[in-house]
Amino acid sequence: MVRKDRIDGKKVSVFGMARSGLAVARLLVKNGAFVFLTDTKEEEELKLETEELRRLNIDFDTGFHSQKALDHKDFIVLSPGISSDIPVLKRAQEVGLPLFSEIEVAFWLCPAQIVGITGSNGKTTTSTLVGEILKQDGRECQVAGNIGTPFSSVVETVSSQGTIVLELSSFQLENIEEFKPKAAGLLNISPDHLDRYPDLESYSEAKFKIFENQTPEDFAILNMDDDYSKKIKDHCKGQIIFFSILKELEQGSFLKDGELLIRLDGKTEKILDVSELGIKGLHNLSNAACACAVSSVLGIKKDSIQQALKSFKGVEHRLEQVKIISGVKFINDSKATNVRSVWYALDSVPEPILLIAGGRDKGGDFTQLREMAKEKLKGLILIGEAKEKIDKAIGDLVKSIKVDNLEEAVKKAYEMASPGDCVLLSPGCASFDMFENYEHRGKVFKSTVRQLDNSEEK
Repeated sequence: MVRKDRIDGKKVSVFGMARSGLAVARLLVKNGAFVFLTDTKEEEELKLETEELRRLNIDFDTGFHSQKALDHKDFIVLSPGISSDIPVLKRAQEVGLPLFSEIEVAFWLCPAQIVGITGSNGKTTTSTLVGEILKQDGRECQVAGNIGTPFSSVVETVSSQGTIVLELSSFQLENIEEFKPKAAGLLNISPDHLDRYPDLESYSEAKFKIFENQTPEDFAILNMDDDYSKKIKDHCKGQIIFFSILKELEQGSFLKDGELLIRLDGKTEKILDVSELGIKGLHNLSNAACACAVSSVLGIKKDSIQQALKSFKGVEHRLEQVKIISGVKFINDSKATNVRSVWYALDSVPEPILLIAGGRDKGGDFTQLREMAKEKLKGLILIGEAKEKIDKAIGDLVKSIKVDNLEEAVKKAYEMASPGDCVLLSPGCASFDMFENYEHRGKVFKSTVRQLDNSEEK
């Protein structure tokens, strides 16, 4: 049920002027709220954002979070990058000001059915794949959330007959109250964002919030192969559907004898041969099994699931082949922002690898890569704030060099490579020490590779 009454006439502060913050500010103003934005970045860093706010007659402050952000407000909306533990927000909570995530506020205005996908790895691929399956079936659909398009910017573009598929991070789920997906998928849990959470338990609890408002009419899609997913099953109120790539299931989607199958209500159907999947790698088999389970409980036709799984080739910045230059393959995996993602990337590339890694550390344990590094790496090129930590963890296993920027890393990796090798950008870290986001980092990588290709042709 659309709840415009929760917004109309309310005085609201939005913390953060990145995509989500601006999108929810526009949505709030459009629906009758009086909005104030605040960001700790200086105004010269936010020229485009503040110009738009002035055009919309939205008040703001920059450089700090002033008392003005709390005074005479009905509630506060947090962009995903803003922790509710900062001092000004602790003061807000002490005086009883409610804190909501951007996805919670957008949910109040959402007439469409919602699918939510969360997990440490595979969220973007799986969310995009579910969207492709829905479109293949002729459904009205938008894919948004942590994928780069804010929920707030699409919520009013999809009717009550349509579906919005949301990629959801732990940050986005922290401050929900009523948010409830019809189908919620949890892919996996592995150590991530330990720079924000005190431990893995706190991080996993934020992920589990995706299920907290579901009812028996909803669906909780869980990974039978993941210990944390099995741990939450007794607390889910929705109908539980498992997926697995390791075992046959009584109910759910699974692999058997090289086939992806779905079994619901005692009926088993073959979706396709695993060899026909458009996305490759063991982790992508799990992503496809999850997408199959989600789509099936939504009543999507088997043929639509099959066709989308065959035609979908993956997403930008996730194991994306950029170029082959003089026999050296360049792969952009900038979306790999935690250690487990790097492990999956190394496992997926058959060629000897020159790995470019590093950035802002998120508390990951890079020693978990040692066995895979011994087997797969030919060289290691390190950048960013975490380069010393990564070098200490695995730099003794292979030739390791540290450089100042990504452009230099690409050139050094190419110098170290031979025909038949692969230069892989899979950072295992956040991008914010050197770039705006992982997309910016990936684009710089691709641009540098293309420049290198042009120089080789001269």
